[in-house]
Amino acid sequence: MNVRRSAAVLAATVAFGTATPAVAASPSPSPSSPSGLYGSTDPTYDGVWRQSLALIALHRVNVEPADAAVDWLAGQQCANGAFPAFRADPAKACGAKVMVDTNSTAAAAQALSAVGGHGTAVTKAVTWLKSVQNKDGGWGYTPGGASDANSTSVVIGALNASGADISRIAKYGKSPYDALLKLSLPCADGGAFAYQPDKKGKLTANADATAAAVVGALGQGMVSVKAGDKKNAACTDAARPTPEDAAANGSAYLAKAVAKDGHLTSALPGSENQPDYGNTADAVVALAARGGTAAATGPLRWLERNSAKWAEQSGPAAYAQLILAAEAGGADPSDFGGTDLVKQLTATGPAPVTASQDDSDTSVWWMVGAGLAAGAGVGFLLSSRNKRKQP
Repeated sequence: MNVRRSAAVLAATVAFGTATPAVAASPSPSPSSPSGLYGSTDPTYDGVWRQSLALIALHRVNVEPADAAVDWLAGQQCANGAFPAFRADPAKACGAKVMVDTNSTAAAAQALSAVGGHGTAVTKAVTWLKSVQNKDGGWGYTPGGASDANSTSVVIGALNASGADISRIAKYGKSPYDALLKLSLPCADGGAFAYQPDKKGKLTANADATAAAVVGALGQGMVSVKAGDKKNAACTDAARPTPEDAAANGSAYLAKAVAKDGHLTSALPGSENQPDYGNTADAVVALAARGGTAAATGPLRWLERNSAKWAEQSGPAAYAQLILAAEAGGADPSDFGGTDLVKQLTATGPAPVTASQDDSDTSVWWMVGAGLAAGAGVGFLLSSRNKRKQP
């Protein structure tokens, strides 16, 4: 998922990235790290996002997070239901200077829905999201901003988690699916999704946006995504394409993009192309959601072999993304290329309450003792929020 992905990069450029964090994780939380927060780095741009992903990932593997971790996230919500990327003093009311956004709000709504017991907070978040829906049926990162594939898709995930009928959440007769279809390219251009039109209205294929939009077009989110049962076929143009058609074409685009090297590539101005671990993890989720675990085998195996150092440098959101990819793709998050992703994630925050056996018989989760110190991560510039062009 996305779902992509990412708040920190969008906030920093305004951002589901980051191909290569420059700073290694410290062995313990900094004294200024807020109690209950996963990771020890400055949460200004990604606190709510990384906390939400961590809680969702733990939910997916049947681990109950500490109350402090859930309370930290719930405490970030403003009175109107929206969430900012982070607010240092939750005791103070959100004023005009507190910048709320759709991505943080939608991710938090999914996380609080997953952990349970926060129905009012989820309802308020979804109500706020509905209130800032654009006329084309989609959402931008900030209220009133032009709709983009990533933001629209993460909001679809929140709507799904709340039990809403996504096709009926419309503005001027346009649903979130209509917004995504407008960002879907024809097969002559690869069948991908664009992040959003450029100033001239042109759409450019974007792997990051495509990974998020495939899951969104299927009506799923980070909490609900599951392996599909339809074979990924070649891109096919339909006279009147449906969201399912667009998801199939986007999945075909991603399959082709990872076929050669097993991963997606980051293309940052002024630097050499390099593997994009976060977007590759999102692509695994998208490929599995459409075509089943077999469709995601190539990039999933590549991540198992190559992602350990990236995750260690990047912190909790990276571990969460890999857990979501492993779980969707049929791998064992407790032994992912020799790394116990769940143990690594929980070590970056408060020790979880419980861990239970996975019903799939593919993995066993052990109780994480109180001896696990809150480890550290570095701020994760989430890949799924990038606006850059990708192959």
